Amino acid sequence: MTTTTTYIAFLRAVNVAGRTVKMERLRALFGELGLDDVRSYIQSGNVFFTTDEPDRAALTRRIEEHLEEALGFPVPVLLRTVEEVEAVLAAEPFAGVEVTPDVRLVVNFLTEPLPADFPVPYTSPKGDYEVIGADAGTAYVVVHLRDGRWNAPANLFGRSYRGSATARFLHTTVKILAAARKPS
Repeated sequence: MTTTTTYIAFLRAVNVAGRTVKMERLRALFGELGLDDVRSYIQSGNVFFTTDEPDRAALTRRIEEHLEEALGFPVPVLLRTVEEVEAVLAAEPFAGVEVTPDVRLVVNFLTEPLPADFPVPYTSPKGDYEVIGADAGTAYVVVHLRDGRWNAPANLFGRSYRGSATARFLHTTVKILAAARKPS
């Protein structure tokens, strides 16, 4: 029996630092891989699709290879099922965090768990962000803006973190999930 899964592909490094990709082109690239019901949400690289491919790691590699070949630069792909994103939000990882105009809540999707020696909770030396929790595939970060800005380091999780991460604001993650749930 074949099971069809709806995935949300969170893409890293799309439409930042001169790596511009129109969503129409991105949807076409996913369609070229034989993925079904391909849709996208906002310009930050969020693609929804269905597939009966049972091997997520192989699917991820196939998508990453196709995107790099077509676009000319690597695009880390972090696949999550709709149910997995629902579970992240249902866990209310930011419960009790006071949101002010200078606080942002950020969900970081990870390709690898944080290193065992990375302390959670963690507050950055400058106090501009806190990693308040993490699981194998996600880290939850509270950002404290300074003069309305966040000057994020290249790697929030230290030099020993070898995986890739892509961040979405909590409120954006909620909207991405709602859009992914809508029938195509």
